[in-house]
Amino acid sequence: MAPEEIADLLKKQFSDKIAGFTFETAHPRIEVRADAWPEVAKFLRNDSRLQLNFLRCITAVDMLEDEQFVVEYDLFSARMSAKSGSPWTITNEVAIAVKVPRNSATIPTVAHVWRAADWHEREAYDLMGINFTGHPDSVTDHDGTHPRRILCPDDWVGHALQKDYKFPMEYHGIPAVTEHEQTRPIH
Repeated sequence: MAPEEIADLLKKQFSDKIAGFTFETAHPRIEVRADAWPEVAKFLRNDSRLQLNFLRCITAVDMLEDEQFVVEYDLFSARMSAKSGSPWTITNEVAIAVKVPRNSATIPTVAHVWRAADWHEREAYDLMGINFTGHPDSVTDHDGTHPRRILCPDDWVGHALQKDYKFPMEYHGIPAVTEHEQTRPIH
């Protein structure tokens, strides 16, 4: 099924929960409201016409100028192939975009829909600061309840891939020089 057909199906099923479409790019996508995302995700996985059972990745993009984050979920349908020599057949494929404001970047988790979302959501929290409510591997600390960090240490301050992030000059007394042989780096 083409992305346009998937969008038509979602629009009929969820109407106002679908915020828009972008098809004129190399990466066509359907925009879903954050609060509706878990319900739409279950439909995408379970509907017999779609069976989008594989989450390839989650990509978080900082749209600093627009004061929002865009989280994209790349999905496809993988089925056992009847052909010899090819174990899988890929049928439907689509990207879903969920936009949230930077100052309240919260999206309900879909780790219960696609298990791969567990680590992808943790990475999006760790590096971008997007909180996935209801995440199965959450912690509560000075930043509230959020997915546990996956790349940075637990006591790391901030989210290193935000466009306005100020990189620290040191971490626990260890200099954070990124410019080779520079004595006064400016970050």
